[in-house]
Amino acid sequence: MKNLYLVFVILLLVLNVNAQESKDVKGTTTKMDVFASKTGAIVKFIDYSMPNLKKSLKNSFPIVETRIRKVISGGDVEFFYQISKTGQYDTKTASIAYEDLIEVIKAFSTLKSESVNDISLNPDYLENKFVTADGFELGYYISNGKLVWALVLEQYGSDNTVYVDDTSILESAFNSANQKIEELKR
Repeated sequence: MKNLYLVFVILLLVLNVNAQESKDVKGTTTKMDVFASKTGAIVKFIDYSMPNLKKSLKNSFPIVETRIRKVISGGDVEFFYQISKTGQYDTKTASIAYEDLIEVIKAFSTLKSESVNDISLNPDYLENKFVTADGFELGYYISNGKLVWALVLEQYGSDNTVYVDDTSILESAFNSANQKIEELKR
């Protein structure tokens, strides 16, 4: 009987720890969430529209909107490049901090050059991507000789991926966002 009781107590402890870990994953916050939720500060959001990515997508729906979001919290200012995909039931949005956007641009250049070599390997499947601290992913996969570029806007959930045909439109979007932020910083 003591063994059964001991097993029951251990099982409850394991379930409790597992439940807390699941809660931590869902409670993950992004750089924008942290910056915009300062206690005791007035927070202002200012959006600057950027061109949609609609023409670069494999199909015309959903429309993928982009914007620069300036967040003022107290006396501090931060800039984020946002990419939003409106689905049937909700909208998925990546908020890429300015310092991460710089890294995304560098990674994109590297990924583009690696994609040429990777496609020549003729793999059954290959995936190559860059992931920011907030979970935004930029990359490609190769399957059955076909190269497909993708953006994963949010780390968790479904219908959060945007597939892209034309990498030049992505490159232009990232560079335009960088230029707009530089302009707004002046």
